[in-house]
Amino acid sequence: MEQKIEQFLDIIRNAKSVVLMGHKNPDGDSMCSVLALGHLLEKNFGVQVLCIYDGNIPDNLDAVPLRSRIKYFERADLTQCFDVAIVMDYGNPVHIGGCRPAVDNAKVVVEIDHHRNDNTVGELCINDDMAAATAVIVYQIARYGKLDIDSVSADLLALAILTDTGNFKFARNGDSLRIMADLVDSGVNIRNLIELMNNKPRKTVQLEARTAANAEFFYHSRLALATVCKKDYKYLDGRGEMVLSLLGQIQGVEYIVLLKEQKPEQIGISIRSRKNPIDQIAIELGGGGHERAAGAIVRDSLENVRKRVLELFKEV
Repeated sequence: MEQKIEQFLDIIRNAKSVVLMGHKNPDGDSMCSVLALGHLLEKNFGVQVLCIYDGNIPDNLDAVPLRSRIKYFERADLTQCFDVAIVMDYGNPVHIGGCRPAVDNAKVVVEIDHHRNDNTVGELCINDDMAAATAVIVYQIARYGKLDIDSVSADLLALAILTDTGNFKFARNGDSLRIMADLVDSGVNIRNLIELMNNKPRKTVQLEARTAANAEFFYHSRLALATVCKKDYKYLDGRGEMVLSLLGQIQGVEYIVLLKEQKPEQIGISIRSRKNPIDQIAIELGGGGHERAAGAIVRDSLENVRKRVLELFKEV
């Protein structure tokens, strides 16, 4: 890892322009890691940085630091040849979405990720699937390179770790906790950051509550399955983490699935598990992710996807 970080720092020292991006429909780790690294590179190396995204950013991330610095890909000039393209927290090349031209046109491509990825896009891959968040790797890069982590970068790294670990419920080891302790010692206020994200529209909160209340239960109530139809999807905040969290609190529920009708014949699937691996189910559906938090997008009817998911969980 240290050798790869040194290679990365050398690449940045010789670069003048850098473009950064995460996965489509960014979550807290994706967006905040991109913004944190972009800010660190600008501040410590004086390099010109462009941060871009595809899809939709959840409402609860509207107030995070430097939110205005990340641009929708269609509003950025991606025809230019960047010295370096950095792809972060993307998991699978298909998740890069409309930002892909910036990768294809770059002189050097680097990826920084905490997903297991057998189909990489980077010439240099700083990947660690044991890291609880991509922000953990960004922090390690900053510490190894002795970069100045100012209050803005620290808040962004803390937000990324808080969101991707579910406030540490999904921490895989002690690294994220130790990093958060360092960030808190440097001045990060966790309570303020959590309050900063409590800004959802009323319709979103009402939809989340209604979706959880209307969930179905299968296989002796071990599987909770919730659905968001097309007319309500526009009110869903991000991937529906609150729905998944609410259903995961029910006694006896081991697996949680949220089906989201994003478009006709396009269903987003989020899968969570309290104990056992479910990433293989996501792979069977054409997606992927972590052992206990994974997902996929399937182009089929909602009814057919629902049947397929239930069939897959028969074997679990």
